[in-house]
Amino acid sequence: MNKQALRFLKDLLATPTPTGSEEAGQKIVADYMRAYADHVETDVHGNVHGIVNPNGKYRVMLAGHCDEIGLMVQHIDDKGFLIMSVLGGMQESLLQAERIVIQGRKGPVPGVFGVKPIHLLRQDADKAKPPAIHDLWVDIGAKSRKDAEKHVCVGDVATIDAHWIELANGRIACRGLDDRIGAFVVADTLRLLKGRKLNVAVHAVSTVQEEVGLRGAKTAAFGVDPAVGLAVDVTFATDYPDMNPKIVGESKLGDGPVLHCGPTHNKKALEGLRRAARKAKIKTQMQPEPRGAGTDAFAMHMTRAGVAAGLVSVPCRNLHSAVETVALADAEQSVELLARFLADLSGNESWRRA
Repeated sequence: MNKQALRFLKDLLATPTPTGSEEAGQKIVADYMRAYADHVETDVHGNVHGIVNPNGKYRVMLAGHCDEIGLMVQHIDDKGFLIMSVLGGMQESLLQAERIVIQGRKGPVPGVFGVKPIHLLRQDADKAKPPAIHDLWVDIGAKSRKDAEKHVCVGDVATIDAHWIELANGRIACRGLDDRIGAFVVADTLRLLKGRKLNVAVHAVSTVQEEVGLRGAKTAAFGVDPAVGLAVDVTFATDYPDMNPKIVGESKLGDGPVLHCGPTHNKKALEGLRRAARKAKIKTQMQPEPRGAGTDAFAMHMTRAGVAAGLVSVPCRNLHSAVETVALADAEQSVELLARFLADLSGNESWRRA
């Protein structure tokens, strides 16, 4: 992977971007885009737009969401313990004994989710029953509510304290790869477009609040009004235990970007991606999506009078956990695929389903 791109990805993944509080990560994205885009701007919701060939009338939008699942301080009890709520699809059963970092008023505050010792659990009921989020507590070392409020307050956001781990064969594990790897792909595509003559205006958007309803992509797509929009996200890898390809389709780490077919995904856009992959000699995988998908592609698809939408995904293991795992080569090839697709556009394409 390109050294500058790798540094950008590491910096982005090291920065907390819980949904609704993505500003620190979006600053990193904007700074990276400025080296390659003709214009960079941030809209009212916090979406970052990197625009190439801004005067072009035929607009193409790329979207990868920068937000990650997280937590919020919901309550502080009299003893100074914090009760949290979840931001996005957090799996609550994974939280016990986890370390977290709260973005407090004076800076980051470390904390740990407490856990009752196994010796004291009732034989059947306590062991079998997964705890609800309001039954868990976070210990920041405070002696009382007043002491805790010196460091945090109700509404502060937090993320699991889990960072970049390098595994064998070019794989990495980290929290928040969903979907900061997509935001990375979208931003890094601008690097490969630098200096190329394009027939279209490219709006590469690092979107916000996808995890709570595709909000950033909805408003960004309305503003951009693209002819075609391509989202970049992660998808379920099925090359590890207990994953059933009969349910979600087959996807393997290191076997290339995943393309998608189904009602959300424009057939001509899919064929354009396949054609670009063949020209660039990039191996791709296919996963069907028979219903409206929960990605930025669906948000773009449904904006204004409709947008031709496509989706490029990076296969990911352990989705929505602190150890999401991807192959860097799949992300790198996704960048190459998007750049080739965009460079091949004439600006006269029709995406109608006729």
